[in-house]
Amino acid sequence: MDEGSVAARKRATARAPLQSRSMHGPRNDGWGSSSWRRDPGQHQRVIAHRGASAKAPENSREAFAQAEADGADGIELDVMSVASGEVVVFHDDDLVRLAGRPERVRELAWSTVREVRLSSGVGIPLLADVLAAHPRLLCNIELKAAGYSPRGLAALVARVAAIVNAAQAAPRVLISSFHPWAVALWQRHCPAIPAALLYESSSARPFREAWSLAWLRPFAAHPEAILCDRGHLESLRRRGFQVNVWTVDAPEELRRLGALGVDGVISNDPKAARAVFEAQGSRLC
Repeated sequence: MDEGSVAARKRATARAPLQSRSMHGPRNDGWGSSSWRRDPGQHQRVIAHRGASAKAPENSREAFAQAEADGADGIELDVMSVASGEVVVFHDDDLVRLAGRPERVRELAWSTVREVRLSSGVGIPLLADVLAAHPRLLCNIELKAAGYSPRGLAALVARVAAIVNAAQAAPRVLISSFHPWAVALWQRHCPAIPAALLYESSSARPFREAWSLAWLRPFAAHPEAILCDRGHLESLRRRGFQVNVWTVDAPEELRRLGALGVDGVISNDPKAARAVFEAQGSRLC
């Protein structure tokens, strides 16, 4: 879930008109049909982080299949465009960590990427194939925005939207990004499909405190678990945001968040997370 380019996100925040930065809640652009909407009293959602990545290689077909087998409500995955235009499911900017190769994924054509085998032995899937393989799962698609030009980021948004619509997956898709401008572009291009802002404790204060929620007004807020205490959750609730917290595996942290009443958690081991919630009997406040 980490995102580089703090400087790029600062520029994105600066682009927002000052007069629009009110403390309003979500825009609510036709999100009533979204399967991501949760009502009070419903069980909290468990979303598999890069698939069931505690048991299978992250962002792989195998991890997504494992997540479905383990009873996850949905999957979270990362996407970027490659040089030939296809949208692939991959987290890192380059292949160093997962394949021991120096190439940057977005600079390779799909004809090359499809032949890559990661150190774990798996390949890199297309977003379209993942959506087709798991039609019953919710899907949180994270736009990997760092390093894109404004035109390149707009092209990524358009390509992802086209793939989601072609798969007739709109009701079960939620788009997220650490980059406020990526969220803004998505909401401008495809307002009926909800979006979420990701934020983390290691970022500069404007991003750590998610100042851009005020002018973006997305469907959901996705804070890092350490940032989600009762006061912060209540503030988000008052403004009408759905709240999904990442990345949560420790049973004590799952119990804490379950007691607070978050809408969902993003976990590397959805089966274990589900077991903790079921033992606790967690429901939304």
